[in-house]
Amino acid sequence: MSDLALATIIFVVTYTVIITERIDRTTAAVAGALIMVLAGVINQQQAIAAIDFNTIGLLIGMMIIVSILKRTGIFAHLGFTVARWTGGRVMPMLLTLALMTAVASAFLDNVTTVLLMVPVTIALCELLGLPATPFLMTQVIASNIGGTATLIGDPPNILIGSATGLDFVSFLVNLGPIVLVILAVAAVAAAFHYRHIARTDIERHAELIASAATQPIEDPVLLRKSLAVLGITLVGFLLHGMLHLEAATVALGGAALLLLISRVEPHHVFLEIEWSTIFFFAGLFVLVGGIKEMGLLDRLATHTIDLTGGNVTFTILALIWLAAALSAVVDNIPAVTTLIPLTFAVARLLFPDLAGLSNVDLAQHAQVAPLWWALALGACLGGNATLIGASANVVAAGVAERHGETISFWGFTRVGLPVTLGSLILATGYIWLRYLA
Repeated sequence: MSDLALATIIFVVTYTVIITERIDRTTAAVAGALIMVLAGVINQQQAIAAIDFNTIGLLIGMMIIVSILKRTGIFAHLGFTVARWTGGRVMPMLLTLALMTAVASAFLDNVTTVLLMVPVTIALCELLGLPATPFLMTQVIASNIGGTATLIGDPPNILIGSATGLDFVSFLVNLGPIVLVILAVAAVAAAFHYRHIARTDIERHAELIASAATQPIEDPVLLRKSLAVLGITLVGFLLHGMLHLEAATVALGGAALLLLISRVEPHHVFLEIEWSTIFFFAGLFVLVGGIKEMGLLDRLATHTIDLTGGNVTFTILALIWLAAALSAVVDNIPAVTTLIPLTFAVARLLFPDLAGLSNVDLAQHAQVAPLWWALALGACLGGNATLIGASANVVAAGVAERHGETISFWGFTRVGLPVTLGSLILATGYIWLRYLA
């Protein structure tokens, strides 16, 4: 058996296990990566080189900052404050919480935001005697849409930014406008879909307001320190291209600074880092590195160009839907991990006069950049199509289940798929009008 065939089999089997969830996905990814090395597809040095430590460092840094910020009680306070402001009226509360989740997802990352918001939302719904699922569904969809707007908002964007050198400002300027439009349309769709939810009665109204008043900030001093460091970190993301610093350096620098000035016990903070997600990323990087070394992605790129006839416009627009379809089926993290090297290969075939450029220079070229915006939009928005389409979806479902709320695969798809299709149509029109028309 050839090395290419062996690498392909290992890759496909591992992805199948991840999709079917017969084994924990992190275990499957790490095991598949180990088999790649033991089978001789790549050696240990190549495996280590394949792991993108910029992506991993960025995730760890932001997880540390959010872990400390969570200790202040700010998210529970904001959730109950929103309920008080809206007087417990269902639709204004549902849409306001969704908007708050979308904004937070853009600047904290959507997985972390969902982890923080879901328990608060369930507590509010229990207080009002309302089903939590409509609130959770709306927030998860909003988190994936909001996270699309920035470099750090959604794991696929973190991966793309790390591979291409495209900075925080580039993501915000190029993806922010269409995200605002899609978010507005999704809000209208949510209001229509959940218009049947019962209103709260006067008794619960008063109970809610009384409860909201008992949700103070737990540690105002730590909150001020955390927000100051978060602000510095966000400015660092905005300027990291000018400062010649990687996004991971900025995030880890912010995390180190906050640990230093907060005096929070690091041991407890490190326990809250989602190490399962970190090792999942590492395993995927090695798996994709294996098939890349064997030339499989170059072959796929050639076939892609053959299918589109080498037409730049058609290839870029097709990439949106390809990324979305893969994300809906296999989760947008492994989908993008696979599509990034494929996109580089496609770019070199589409623009042979630029083939001699480095990956970063190629990715940032004006002719090539729309490929990356198409990939980001397809992957992030496609994550809303199914329950397994994005990590935020799976996390929300898991937390909800622990609180007695069930979000089924088809229940999620019935709501998420129509929103995804509408979002992709808007995204396709946006890419064509802004970059290709």
